[in-house]
Amino acid sequence: MPQTPRFSTTRTRIAGIPISELVERFATPLYVYDAARILERIDDLRAFDVVRYAQKANSNLTILDLMRRQGVLVDAVSAGEIRRALAAGYQAEGTPPPIVFTADIFDRQARIVAWEQEIHVNCGSPDMIDQWGAVSPGSSITLRINPGFGHGHSQKTNTGGEQSKHGIWHEQLSEALQRARRFDLKVSGLHMHIGSGTDLDHLAQVCDAMERAARRVGPSIHSISAGGGLPVPYDDQQDYVDLDRYYRLWNATRQRLEQRFAHPVSLEIEPGRYLVAESGYLITEIRGIKSMGDNRFYLVDAGFHNLARPILYGAYHPMALAVDDDDRPRPDQEVVVGGPLCESGDIFTQSEGGFVRRQRLPEAQVGEFLVIEVAGAYGQVMASNYNSQPLAAEVLIHQGQPFLIRARQTFEDLVRGETKGMDALETGA
Repeated sequence: MPQTPRFSTTRTRIAGIPISELVERFATPLYVYDAARILERIDDLRAFDVVRYAQKANSNLTILDLMRRQGVLVDAVSAGEIRRALAAGYQAEGTPPPIVFTADIFDRQARIVAWEQEIHVNCGSPDMIDQWGAVSPGSSITLRINPGFGHGHSQKTNTGGEQSKHGIWHEQLSEALQRARRFDLKVSGLHMHIGSGTDLDHLAQVCDAMERAARRVGPSIHSISAGGGLPVPYDDQQDYVDLDRYYRLWNATRQRLEQRFAHPVSLEIEPGRYLVAESGYLITEIRGIKSMGDNRFYLVDAGFHNLARPILYGAYHPMALAVDDDDRPRPDQEVVVGGPLCESGDIFTQSEGGFVRRQRLPEAQVGEFLVIEVAGAYGQVMASNYNSQPLAAEVLIHQGQPFLIRARQTFEDLVRGETKGMDALETGA
């Protein structure tokens, strides 16, 4: 029996609330998140000892607080993300560390904040070891290792191998340990993340690489992190990874290390996109429909300043026309969906390399609304003010009620901190 398609080209509601009500109350462009979907994805990963959220996927304070209340710990990659985690209620210290700072460098502000708050550091370069040892000798650190290979749905999301900037090159592990000993730093854990779109054959290689690296470090290891990269489906041909098999591969690695070291080893996973992508929807209004040769364009009020994944990676997002429950059937047509920005690349329907493609959507009219789905990860966090566009509002639907979790940016927000022109410079005002 054929399976029911996961995605439809029409949608009436988000988390039970009519799209028309959301638009009337909050306007567009609008990000909407379904809290129930986030909770489902957290529950998928309960077998792991630690679920550590890679907040770079979506760092709204309410989303972080929701994660914290579910026992999910957090990863930070900047001083700002450390501060966000603290503002959301995370404690700086604990076992395991509630907040881990993971990066390939310390900018000056990040090192100051991490040191002042006594944040656990996951070093992605030999220089980070020296820089942290200089201010925090005798502390514990983890090391992010680049095993020499990677995997990703795009070269831009591949975080392993010699073309990636991420992690300590596996052949430099001995040097990294020497640097740590110089400052009496204890290497208490290892982290290995090779990219997005996890493939289980690649994963077996990662597990082997992790085990070899941990054996070289020795019994100071008390935790290993599988990193993130868990896939979510963006179309009906894609599916989830086999999480039972995924866990078994990592757990077998952990058990062998526990046997070798004669003490428990905590197994962490660090999802970002997996926890939030499917919860998110970007609602946008169709403001123009026109034909250019053989291409029919739906032009909407959201652009790559709201959702950059298509222009960055050629990422595909399912889309649906918002319709009423009693709406008449509409014929589908192949269309190009573009935004309002003064850039030819402001197209939501494109392949990697900037090649415009078409997407099948129902016949629409100006003033109707389009929903861009699976948009909860790397959407608002990558947003910009290009063309002096304000950041969109964000809404979380929790227990059947919508809550505004970020107000729409105003013009005053947009220019705050700027001087008012040459008169101010010339008068010294």
